[in-house]
Amino acid sequence: MRAKLLLATVLLLSAAGLRAQEGGDLQAQILYAFQTEDSNSLRDLIQNLSTQVNGDAQDLALRYHLAHAEYRLGELSRHDKGGAAAAAFGNCIDELKPALDGTVKSAEVMVLQSACYFELADLKTLEAIVLRTRAGERLKEAAKLAPRNPRVVLVAALEDLNHAKTGSPQRQRAFAQLQLAAQLFEASSATSIDTPGWGHAECYMSLSRELQLRGDALGARNWIEKALISAPDYKAAQRQLAALAKP
Repeated sequence: MRAKLLLATVLLLSAAGLRAQEGGDLQAQILYAFQTEDSNSLRDLIQNLSTQVNGDAQDLALRYHLAHAEYRLGELSRHDKGGAAAAAFGNCIDELKPALDGTVKSAEVMVLQSACYFELADLKTLEAIVLRTRAGERLKEAAKLAPRNPRVVLVAALEDLNHAKTGSPQRQRAFAQLQLAAQLFEASSATSIDTPGWGHAECYMSLSRELQLRGDALGARNWIEKALISAPDYKAAQRQLAALAKP
């Protein structure tokens, strides 16, 4: 009996470990496609994940990865004509709704949906107030659950920076939040296979840009180099480093 119980336990742990590894692989593929600006690979990932979600609608982890891929496709499609970005952000929001219907709430799900709501608000002027309100509500809930989650702090800081005037107290507060997010990312793992690990390189790059605007060229270079250590193939960070090198 003990032998059978031990075997069953080993099999369950092996299955859980395999699933975590699969999740980590998916996360890495999504981030790599985004950072290398490979929209075609992102679309392929979205198609494959959609097929898997249709086969198992209750798999919330798959839904999260699908929503994350849609979010990244939306970011890469911002300047495309035809509403591709808005559609991707809308899909991100919809894919996460089932994960918010249960009694157990996830800060990670809330912050990702919040980010997609914020992005969609920037694209849909007529609906912006409603969309931004929903984004704020999700972000507030996420902050209550995990106030020191680096992605929660990052999304809040970036949204405030996007709408704060240069030199204003609001921008100074947002800058302080961005610095805090960077500290939290540095203290967290960038390679976890069982929890979301996105945001490191984006945070460092955003901090570099803000420091450059403030005239701190050395600080800007230090943070963009950290972004590229975190994500060596990140094209946007490569372009930013090249721009910093120009006299």
